[in-house]
Amino acid sequence: MKTNNKMEYSNYLNPKLETMSRDELQALQLERLQKTVRHCMNAEFYRQKFNELGITPDDIRTLDDVRKLPFTSKDDLREHYPFGLACVPLRECTRLHSSSGTTGNPTVVLHTKRDLDEWAEAVARCLWMVGSRPEDVFQNSAGYGMFTAGLGFQYGAERVGMLTVPAAAGNTTRQIKFIRDFGTTVLHAIPSYASRVYEVMKEEGVDPKKDTKLRVLCIGAEPHSEEQRKRIEQNLGVKAYNSYGISEMMGPGVAFECPEQNGLHIWEDYFIVEIIDPVTLEPVPDGQMGELVLTTINREAMPLLRYRTRDLTRILPGSCPCGRNHVRLDRLQGRSDDMIILKGVNIFPIQVEKILLKFKQLSTDYLITLETKENGDTMTIDVELNSLFTDDFPQLRQLERDITRQLKDEILVTPKVRLVPKGTLKTSDEKKAVRVNDLRKLF
Repeated sequence: MKTNNKMEYSNYLNPKLETMSRDELQALQLERLQKTVRHCMNAEFYRQKFNELGITPDDIRTLDDVRKLPFTSKDDLREHYPFGLACVPLRECTRLHSSSGTTGNPTVVLHTKRDLDEWAEAVARCLWMVGSRPEDVFQNSAGYGMFTAGLGFQYGAERVGMLTVPAAAGNTTRQIKFIRDFGTTVLHAIPSYASRVYEVMKEEGVDPKKDTKLRVLCIGAEPHSEEQRKRIEQNLGVKAYNSYGISEMMGPGVAFECPEQNGLHIWEDYFIVEIIDPVTLEPVPDGQMGELVLTTINREAMPLLRYRTRDLTRILPGSCPCGRNHVRLDRLQGRSDDMIILKGVNIFPIQVEKILLKFKQLSTDYLITLETKENGDTMTIDVELNSLFTDDFPQLRQLERDITRQLKDEILVTPKVRLVPKGTLKTSDEKKAVRVNDLRKLF
């Protein structure tokens, strides 16, 4: 661990913005909200929404007036694919990121150069908050490309001034070699992969507490329990900090734990935070669980108003001893829709169904089971055979392999596929097919 010859640094990357009072912060939010709403009128989508609601940008006079604004959803992004929500000409955009689609269009988010600069600043704040400093070595085990965690953490770590190791995903033996050879002190990994790294270290006779310099781990992108976090910390000899990001907002850097580890600070100079009842769409009091809704107030290319994240959480009441006055979110408690998050990848049951229906040997009934095993979360897909299909063992095993390969190409993780006789899978009390059985220990 790096304990000697360290320079003295402030606890804050940007003390002015991180520690401003609630009154100062809310004044800045209102100024930026009003500017954002006017900017959104460059998009035909929002012009139509405002006309339908009978409002204009001049109606936004206070922060509470955010409730007058229209909601935006993932479906809106898909329906106006690819650039229907852009607020600047494409020639002013520098990069786009895209989610994987289901049966339809993916969601596309555009960024200007300034947007990317602000994104790097937000991630840098997060990394600095948990103790990362210029003399550290940062290793990123996230995938690069359309997946925002790769480039998002990369540019944030560079903004801090760390030596960066863009190791990308997979090849655990190589990851461990890099950690040891390059003296990695700060690692980013999803929780299940952090557990996998430890298992491979044990297999190779590597003691992370003695044979590495790891001290900070940034985890996120998939649900995990406090017990799992503590086990990772104990095994790797690190402090593990929860991260929250969503590509529609920008990616990583939306919210992050501070050293107190008592909730995730969300940068309110970038976002206006609401928690709503997902059924009534009305706001709920601080401390009550609901759906997280975010409005971007510091974006040029594609600002989003009242974006329904579908993530369930709550605002934690009270102040944080760290000195930051940005509100804190509780760890995510699930989702208000049917999306599955597995190994940091967003998966919809319809994606699985789309692949299964390609095989004439299969019936239409299937069950996705999610479980927490020793090395993380797993997915098993039981699918019924068509009653006319042969029970020849070699053919069944080949069919399982073919289905698994196509599913991996579609959902980006490898499930275990089990072929079962027709009529095997149970139905619910309402006689509807049960598609997902989530047995994971999330909380």
